[in-house]
This record gives sequence, structure tokens and C-alpha cells, in this order.
Amino acid sequence: MSKLTHLDESGAARMVDVGGKPATARRAVASGRIAMSAEALAAIRAGDVPKGDVLGTARIAGMMAAKRTGDLIPLCHPLGLEAVDIDFTYEANAIRAIATASLTGKTGVEMEAMTATSIALLTIYDMAKAIDKGMVISEVRLIAKTGGKSGDWKASL
Repeated sequence: MSKLTHLDESGAARMVDVGGKPATARRAVASGRIAMSAEALAAIRAGDVPKGDVLGTARIAGMMAAKRTGDLIPLCHPLGLEAVDIDFTYEANAIRAIATASLTGKTGVEMEAMTATSIALLTIYDMAKAIDKGMVISEVRLIAKTGGKSGDWKASL
């Protein structure tokens, strides 16, 4: 049986000890999308959503969430992120969120990038649900990561 890093010898959950690992530059990029009606998409684009600036608020929410990932996901280390960026692109009846998280540290930032993406998309839903309650969040995934013992990785599409 392979050794699971987040379980101790008795099978109890544990946080991995990263104390002996060297600090390296680490970066992760995650993406996800929210599909919606043409009406909701047009309102967001035009800035006509009753709750205000949807993408600006979603960007801030995603950045805030990335910083709190260690509080939200069990066994994640709390990290001192150096940068979190979130960009949005319009697609046919959807908005795509792309989050990038980076730091120099002893553990990766994949969860922070995916948390930022997820919360940004949930914020879009919250702000535009008065127009379209049927929006669908999907495709949240890691796109790429650099640094650390396992090296660089990129998703094959």
C-alpha cells in the first residue's frame, strides 16, 4: 500500500510536516466557468446588475478566499501568499475565471488558486442570481503549477 501523506501510522489525519523542505518559488493557475443566460451575461457586461460591479467584487472575493484557504480546507497549511491575480473572460453564455497564486515557500499554492477561482465564481452567482438562478458553475481545475519537489505540471486539455 502506498504511503498517504496526510495520514499517520494509525490512519489518523495529520498535517504534513514541511519544516525540513527548502523554500522555492511556487505558482499555480486554476480556471473555472459559470454558464448563464444571455440576459445575465449582458447585464454583467453592461454593469446593470442591481448588486453592483459583479466582476470587481468577484475578484476581491477570490483574493480574500485564497488568503483563507488554510482556514477552509482541512490539512492545508496557512500560507503567506505573495500574489493572487484573478482575470475574467467572456465566453458564449459564460464567464471564465482564471486565478493565479504565487509565493516563495515550502508547500504549493494549488489549493489557493482553486479556492480563489471557486469563490470568484460563487460571488458572480450571488450577485447575478436575481437575473438567473439557473447559472451553472463547472470546470474548476488546476491548469498549471510550478516549483516544489514534483516540479512543473501543466494540464493537458
